[in-house]
Amino acid sequence: MRRTASPMSLVLLGAGVFLLVLAPLLVAYVQPHAKRTPIDVDTTTVFTGKGSYFDTSKLRTVHGKTITITRQVRGDVSDSVRSGNAVWDVSTSVDTDRTLPASDTRDSLQWTLERWVTDRSTNEPVHCCEETPTFDGEAYLKFPFDVEERSYRWWDGTLGAVVQLRYAGRRTVQGYEGLRFTGSVAPTRTGVRQVPGRLVGRPRTPQVLAEEWYANSAVELVADRRTGRIVYAAIGPRKTLRAPGSDKDAVVLLASEKIAFTPRTQRQQVDLAAADSEKLALLGTTAPAGAAVLGALLALLGGALVARGRRPERANPDAHLMTNQAA
Repeated sequence: MRRTASPMSLVLLGAGVFLLVLAPLLVAYVQPHAKRTPIDVDTTTVFTGKGSYFDTSKLRTVHGKTITITRQVRGDVSDSVRSGNAVWDVSTSVDTDRTLPASDTRDSLQWTLERWVTDRSTNEPVHCCEETPTFDGEAYLKFPFDVEERSYRWWDGTLGAVVQLRYAGRRTVQGYEGLRFTGSVAPTRTGVRQVPGRLVGRPRTPQVLAEEWYANSAVELVADRRTGRIVYAAIGPRKTLRAPGSDKDAVVLLASEKIAFTPRTQRQQVDLAAADSEKLALLGTTAPAGAAVLGALLALLGGALVARGRRPERANPDAHLMTNQAA
């Protein structure tokens, strides 16, 4: 007696098995490839706050002024593809109301150009592709994927070294929850600058190599847990000049208790983080879980139909008669 299965039952069984195989592949293969630092970035973030700066036209420090920091990050796609890393060019300008809008960043109060190169999966610095300066630490423009509730070594470009940022709980930014990290920088000598001696209390010396000092009273960063994107940032920088060997600030070049992301920048960063996080969640959680559940249901249904839906072929009613006649 022969039994046959219906085509529909075999289709359901095959679809179920396919989805069951697909579910772990999404987690083990597809998601890790999606969880990579993008190379085609082109974003601008803006910080603002009140503070003091040295006005070169007046040759003195002015206070209570608006300070704006603009950071533009553009990915070098060609070098990124060639090297296999994330190569980002970073332009940072510090402006006052007098220099905004700046038609040329070189007219800003301060302007720096950096090249940041990282491993696209781990976010670790990679020293190649004309990187400048030589970076260190675990994070700079972003945190690694899957941010943990622990301390991180954050690169401070002004300091030229890493800063320990401590996990400080969670904070909601523009209705979006992220992980908050805080830290500070004690006054540290960062270099020297040739200036008129009278500027730093040495009127009898025409020119001196004044010491540049930097401190940061409050670094606060809020990062999206899944993507590591920064949705809020605030700093309290203080840059000064001291006479050689002195332990007192002679000139304040730049100082503010708080310069932070503007509301517009916060919304922009939250929107980008939410969109990227949803994509990773879809590939890493929603899609695999859905594929596994649906695959199991289809496989069970298809298997049941295969087992129960097979019908025995009807015996030929003339077969017995033909046998007797032959006998």
